[in-house]
Amino acid sequence: MYRSDIGIVSAGTGLPGDAIGTAALAKRFGFGTPWEHWVNTFIGTTSRHLAIDLETGEARATLADLGEEAGRKALESAGLEPGDVDLVVMGTATPDLLMPATVNQIADRLGIDGVPSFQLQSGCSGAVQAMHVASQLLSTGEYRTALVLGGDVCAKHVVPDADFSRLPPAELVNLVLFGDGAGAVVLRREPEPGAALLRGLFTRLVGLGREPGQTLAWFGANRTFDRPAATEDYKAIEERVPVMAVEVLKELLENLDWSEADLGYLLPPQLSGRMSTLIGERLAVPHARQITRVHEIGNCGNGLVFFQLERALAAMGPGDRAVGVAIESSKWIKSGFALERT
Repeated sequence: MYRSDIGIVSAGTGLPGDAIGTAALAKRFGFGTPWEHWVNTFIGTTSRHLAIDLETGEARATLADLGEEAGRKALESAGLEPGDVDLVVMGTATPDLLMPATVNQIADRLGIDGVPSFQLQSGCSGAVQAMHVASQLLSTGEYRTALVLGGDVCAKHVVPDADFSRLPPAELVNLVLFGDGAGAVVLRREPEPGAALLRGLFTRLVGLGREPGQTLAWFGANRTFDRPAATEDYKAIEERVPVMAVEVLKELLENLDWSEADLGYLLPPQLSGRMSTLIGERLAVPHARQITRVHEIGNCGNGLVFFQLERALAAMGPGDRAVGVAIESSKWIKSGFALERT
């Protein structure tokens, strides 16, 4: 277990365009009211933001665009200038390009230079992994301020002119499950009083011998492969993620000598609106306020933890404690963090 007194001093987020409701998706893809009801009942995600125009397939925003917006907001909220940043770390599963790394594109746009930068390739736990790497480096004493980013643009894998009526259910799920977005936090060693301190943080690979619960193919410059770009083993995810989430919560509380009654806020894993509700119930922390965003912005992968943190930081008062859990289902990584407002 990693322990620290490094503070999360601010957060920022970025979303492309207006929210797109499920009814609008049903109309665009030629599905009827029963499909819309199915989505509302079994997926529970009511809206999402997409970085492409569904009518033309034209890109409206890149991950670098969204990361720049999120990073700029986080820095402004912290009252910092680009020159104050000593370190930049990003987690994503969907970089704009293989090279240059999206983290470096964002740093360039923000005016950050002459510092170490790292981009981690990971699914939904990548945001926590990026915070883990940044906080470890900050704890060496060599750096004071880190900008940590995370996000995904999944809409690039949607083919607008496809015959959606012929897609199998496993692929149809992805049309409503995912959205696009990015987020950022500023981590600081020896923060000002009142910051939310990272009391505990860990990530752990637990996928030995397990089949992937999710795959994301890289097609390069064209789509010539005879396979879907993204796949989900939704049943495996539905079965394993709640169990892993309970394990993360238990380990965090035990290592910090906290009890469930100490928690004022809970940030559960964000897969879909329905799944987040079920996982929250499984975690069984009735006195904690749950902060979930996936039902309204869609599953934007590595961005979601930052959207939750944005809400949590605004709500937490002195002495409040919070725990966040993120699970990566592609090769099964469990991760979590604990916050305490001073």
